[in-house]
Amino acid sequence: MVGITVQENENIDKALKRFKKKYERSGVLKEFKKRTFFVKPSIEKRMDLIKAKRRAHREQTLKDRKV
Repeated sequence: MVGITVQENENIDKALKRFKKKYERSGVLKEFKKRTFFVKPSIEKRMDLIKAKRRAHREQTLKDRKV
């Protein structure tokens, strides 16, 4: 359960912003989205492989730009 304590004389917008940041960091929304639908293990592996390829390509292009 994510929660914050609002200090006295604290702006509600600032408190809401703190709550949103804490909520995002906790991973509640990410976990919810992950559990809302089922992905077959073979498709999940394929998506992980594609993500790894993209990450490697992005890192390689950054290295090429620095050199």
